[in-house]
Amino acid sequence: MSRERTNAMNDPATTPRTLPSPGVGPDNAAFVAAVREGRFIVPWCEACDRSHWYPRALCPHCWSPRIAWRPASGRGTVYAHSTMHRAEPPFTLAYVTLDEGPTMLTHLVDPGAGGWRIGMAVRVRFVASDDGTPVAVFGPA
Repeated sequence: MSRERTNAMNDPATTPRTLPSPGVGPDNAAFVAAVREGRFIVPWCEACDRSHWYPRALCPHCWSPRIAWRPASGRGTVYAHSTMHRAEPPFTLAYVTLDEGPTMLTHLVDPGAGGWRIGMAVRVRFVASDDGTPVAVFGPA
């Protein structure tokens, strides 16, 4: 088999991958509800006025319990990425720094002809998990 054909068969952009459900609990219920409506939101501390990721009951910056959810742009930048070529199907994990400030661990999808690069602009998308719960992933902006 030619090298080009082998690479095309293992391209994470062309092979669908079912992601595990994030589950729904008290800390992420608002996020999951918003994603089901096609909205992307992030937790924001009303005490120190900073956003954070992942969802939690206390602000990791000042430990305040005054957490609110605010609409987010869904835009970010690839901070770091790694493609798992030996997985079947292959997939790419990344840290994406959101325009709102926090950095989140996520999946990257549809890299395009140039592939992934550190500093690349990305935008949120939503895909169904194994139980149908939508999951936020990122693709090229």
